[in-house]
Amino acid sequence: MEKRWKTNRAKPELLIPAKDLEVLRTAVNFGADAVYIGGEAFSLRAKARNFSPEDMRAGIEYAHSRGVHVHVAANIFAHNQDLDRAAAYFEELAEMKPDAVLVADPGMFSLARQFCPEIPIHISTQANNTNYGTFRFWHELGAARVVCARELSLKEIAQIRERTPADLEIEAFIHGAMCISYSGRCLLSAWFTGRDANRGACTHPCRWKYAVAEETRPGEYFPVEENERGTYIFNSRDLCMIEHLPELARAGIDSLKIEGRMKTALYVASITRAYRRAIDDYLESDEKYAAGMDWYRQEIRKCTYRDFTTGFYFGRPDTQSMVYTDNTYASDAVFLGIIEETAPGAAEGLQQSGAGPAGQESLPGLVTIHQKNKFSVGETIEIMCPDGRDLPAHVLGMWNADGEAVQSAPHPGELIRLQLDAQAAPGDLLRVSR
Repeated sequence: MEKRWKTNRAKPELLIPAKDLEVLRTAVNFGADAVYIGGEAFSLRAKARNFSPEDMRAGIEYAHSRGVHVHVAANIFAHNQDLDRAAAYFEELAEMKPDAVLVADPGMFSLARQFCPEIPIHISTQANNTNYGTFRFWHELGAARVVCARELSLKEIAQIRERTPADLEIEAFIHGAMCISYSGRCLLSAWFTGRDANRGACTHPCRWKYAVAEETRPGEYFPVEENERGTYIFNSRDLCMIEHLPELARAGIDSLKIEGRMKTALYVASITRAYRRAIDDYLESDEKYAAGMDWYRQEIRKCTYRDFTTGFYFGRPDTQSMVYTDNTYASDAVFLGIIEETAPGAAEGLQQSGAGPAGQESLPGLVTIHQKNKFSVGETIEIMCPDGRDLPAHVLGMWNADGEAVQSAPHPGELIRLQLDAQAAPGDLLRVSR
């Protein structure tokens, strides 16, 4: 069989973000080869829910039992007061045994080498990895993998692959939000809010709308004209490379990374499933990959997204192809919940809602979820399965945690049981097109 991916790997790693244990399980179930997460300190997503030590242990155990790797991000730029705590944190990671730790700061790199020496170290994109000399430098110090700066083209990455040792793995972002600052080193958040993006507390000021004010006329704002809706000069479109797997293969990238440690389980499921199928189809044949393209595109639009760009991969982009002229997200579907339990259908203890067949004694599609968004009895929703199937399902009945029949569940997080007219399994997601 033709070797279609130009690395030592039989196939590239699909690396998926997870903000919490629920999303990690979703990523694993929907096809991730590896998941990257952050602890309660030292990662660059302080506003994400992140992982307690107990959840991290549970997540690593869950992933490892299914053959999936877990990478832990500790990629802040540390200040003096961070270092003592970081040493203890790396000792704790040594006991948990994740598959990699991700760092950017040389001081954090040294601590990781000292306190968890058995765990491979990956160098974050935050470290400005823009040339083969930098990749060699980190390899000589003992790094197992380096993440490309987002300013690199595929041509440059291919040159790096040619000029670095074969055992040094190359990771690159292929989907998700693009930071407007060089390799993510942003000062705007700290300047405007006092929250340092380089220590994990970014407030995303690049998504805000800006205007000009003249110092003698406070309160009078003059828009920086770009079109009739204003301008969003910092606001990048989302990266999307699902149509360019052959080019990524030729560049010799070992790990294909999805951005999004703040994203929902629906986002992670949709993106993971789309890229999983696209990668597997491409590895089988060009024809199968081309035939699936419409499905890949539709799938990635069933979660939150901005307009898409290919970033810097094909050379320096012009403003029109990179800047997003709005600060809102689009989505073609709404997340309803993850199926936690299924039952053969015994209706014992549940008050009949009247929605199902008269006199029925069993409920063939009884499932339990913690509801994420409001929906109602009588709606047709969709069961999203990890194997790529999307099953329409009619909501025949709904009961709250007390077993009382209800017509809808208006409160996010509420435990509800549903009767559906289609069969589902634990781990499937429920969504509805809007």
